[in-house]
Amino acid sequence: MSELLRVRRLNKSFGLVVAASDINVVMDDRDIVGIIGANGAGKTTFVNLVTGFLTPSSGTVEFLGRDITARPPREIIAAGISRSFQVPQVFATASVFDNLLIACGIATATRFPLWRSLRRPEFLAQAEALIERFGIGAWRDQPAQLLPQGVRKLLDIAMAIVRTPRLLLLDEPTSGISIEEKFSIMDLVMEALRHQGVAVMFIEHDMEIVARYARRVLAFVDGTIVAEGLPESVMADPQVQRYITGKGLPARAAAAGQAP
Repeated sequence: MSELLRVRRLNKSFGLVVAASDINVVMDDRDIVGIIGANGAGKTTFVNLVTGFLTPSSGTVEFLGRDITARPPREIIAAGISRSFQVPQVFATASVFDNLLIACGIATATRFPLWRSLRRPEFLAQAEALIERFGIGAWRDQPAQLLPQGVRKLLDIAMAIVRTPRLLLLDEPTSGISIEEKFSIMDLVMEALRHQGVAVMFIEHDMEIVARYARRVLAFVDGTIVAEGLPESVMADPQVQRYITGKGLPARAAAAGQAP
């Protein structure tokens, strides 16, 4: 595997509040990294720094050997990093199919208005392929505002990979999804991303999801990474148990093991 992302001594302060402190992370091609931490631990701040939504106070972010520190989000997306958000960023009144066409148009647009080019054959084919890959064909013509939360999440992630990024960052992909649906939704997401050859970094509060899908885990406390490694070793870390999980690796997740 080749190195994709290298974060060196990344720091971010808002006045006297330290949101990120001396963060160092390396990700390889096709890596799957879970990020855990209590609310306010700095998880989303870290993702925002990597994706250009925040400017670091100091430190560097390198992607494929290129310094992308503090570059605007559109340039970072063009470089090969994409993301989804905790609250799906979809066009509420547009159908699932049209949301994907719009995402294709935005990803390649050099001028506006977009509507003149949305029905290009390559966009139509890509939208159909993504609908099939994410298993959302039953909702193809439904407005996004009427979709179940799980389907809306799938649509948001599908829209995030229209550029075929090398790295995708997901902010709480199972938040708002029922217990009965969470594994089936994540199975669809991870299989679709595996098919695309995309490395994944995801923020998640559900330790069963982390244990099953992450190959490596970063644990954040007060803007600092306090533990890093295999899920079972991170979950057993005393600081992780004290500040994040309150207990060891969930028995059901440990028994299930990690997803391939």
